[in-house]
Amino acid sequence: MSDTKIALVTGANKGIGYEIAAGLGALGWSVGVGAREQIRRDAAVARLRDAGVDAFGVPLDVTDDSSVAAAADLIAERAGRLDALVNNAGITGGGPQQPSSVDAAVIRTVVETNVIGVIRVTNAMLPLLGRSASPRIVNMSSSVGSLARQSGPGGETSTGPVAVAYAPSKSFLNAVTLQYVRELADTNILINCACPGFVATDLNGFRGVRTPQEGAATAIRLATLPDGGPTGGFFEDAGVVPW
Repeated sequence: MSDTKIALVTGANKGIGYEIAAGLGALGWSVGVGAREQIRRDAAVARLRDAGVDAFGVPLDVTDDSSVAAAADLIAERAGRLDALVNNAGITGGGPQQPSSVDAAVIRTVVETNVIGVIRVTNAMLPLLGRSASPRIVNMSSSVGSLARQSGPGGETSTGPVAVAYAPSKSFLNAVTLQYVRELADTNILINCACPGFVATDLNGFRGVRTPQEGAATAIRLATLPDGGPTGGFFEDAGVVPW
């Protein structure tokens, strides 16, 4: 196996995911660009390669068991291991999401991608992460999933509008992350949640105030933590996010 670090970033064909892939690539990593749509995936890989990144496409639908299994097989064949998994793929479910009127199907769809999809991908990649000397898992969460911030003063200015599908899906993801931390406590896998901040992406109609590159910074830092670094944390650029 090569000494080059290998990463898989889900939802990496655009936005924050693309910038995470670009940032890791700039550090000399080989990066798998996980994405469903071939045209967008191929375009992202080509753009990254033009920038000098050792990028490769990974067909990946996080809601599909066979797709995830095939992605694990592809990485195993190409690299033999995985050093960092960044679970970035996610959806908002659209709006409005008032709890009194939301369609239950919207909640199911969001949880399937934002939570179950992360579990599905993580479990498929754990054997490959186990072959790494310094494996890292980063789950892209959001401060809207912080129960402390949701229940505190500030309202929409700190946690966004009421969103009964999206915001609780990130709280759910945070809770799931901690269960992995507990189960894998005797391993050398460091597992953390990252909040990118309010980034201008198509998920929010490009209303965010941060660039995708800025939003990628915390995830890149957590994916490249030194041995002995933190695990079981929830971080943003400014430091720790309260649960």
